[in-house]
Amino acid sequence: MSGVESNALEPTRAELKGATLTVKVQRLLPVYGLPIITFVLIVLFSVLLPRTFPTLLNLRSIIADKSVIALLSLAAMIPMASGKIDLTVGYGIVLWHILAISLQTLFGLPWPVAVLIVLALGAIVGLLNGLLVEVAKIDSFIATLGTGTILYALALWHTGGRQVVAPLPEGFLALNGTMVFGLPITGYYVLALALVLWIVLEYLPVGRYLYAIGANPKAAALNGIPVQRFTMAAFVTSGFLTALTGVLLASKLRIGQASVGLEYLLPALVGAFLGSTTIKPGRVNVWGTIVGVAVLAVGIAGIQQFGGSFWVEPLFNGVTLLVAIGIAGYAQRKRGAAGRVPVGAATKSGK
Repeated sequence: MSGVESNALEPTRAELKGATLTVKVQRLLPVYGLPIITFVLIVLFSVLLPRTFPTLLNLRSIIADKSVIALLSLAAMIPMASGKIDLTVGYGIVLWHILAISLQTLFGLPWPVAVLIVLALGAIVGLLNGLLVEVAKIDSFIATLGTGTILYALALWHTGGRQVVAPLPEGFLALNGTMVFGLPITGYYVLALALVLWIVLEYLPVGRYLYAIGANPKAAALNGIPVQRFTMAAFVTSGFLTALTGVLLASKLRIGQASVGLEYLLPALVGAFLGSTTIKPGRVNVWGTIVGVAVLAVGIAGIQQFGGSFWVEPLFNGVTLLVAIGIAGYAQRKRGAAGRVPVGAATKSGK
């Protein structure tokens, strides 16, 4: 299954130079439309809910609740840049957060050792996904769905359907529970990861290669890019980041249970797909993904404070995913009608 195409649709300076105001608005609206919507939602909910929404407590709550989704969205975004999709970001986190706890409580391992084991296992699962997709030539959607289902089954088998509960070291709990300048430390994790991925994808050759592979893997191979190696590396990175997120989730929940984790899959994919519709429309990108998660977080928080029922969040996520995929598909068709950018140019400019 192909992910979102890699070449962006953001207007160039040459296109905007000398254009009328109407044309400029039409060209810039897809780029900045979602950030504008996010800002409008913040202002709207702040006006309608002045006592609860524009508060530090609400900001802390949003960051604490949505940091896991933001990290998973960034993890899912990396294979999407190469034209693949990784569903194990939702299934894997179920097993990883359970193992991060059970390795300490059932096997008596120090928490740093337990964390390193979980991270290594996450990377190994990512490598397995890469082998299934690139060597066995299995569709990435099917391959990662199968791998993810196996991981979920292992989580059920390991727990026996019961919770894993025991006292945990303070150092492990501090991974998620620390406050920095009055805000949860997980928000800083998201920001740090976003900065690193932004530099890698936009300014380093590896990022340009991934986008070129996502746009046209055959053309990328003809231009000397090792498609198989970089695609497998994307899955390994995604698996590693999913395991890291599982560790942070374990530190947050302080218990392990197989019923927790799958609910993160849909919003994580929504955030990544939304990211392909803004900032650099037509391709997944870091800041677009962050904006996509932000609009989900703000919208759901505001609706819930209005007294929305428990089913509002999955409904909001589902509708937003359909809208995001529709917009991304329209952007790809529009780009295809305008003509494709040669892969050689893509590897040089990263656009």
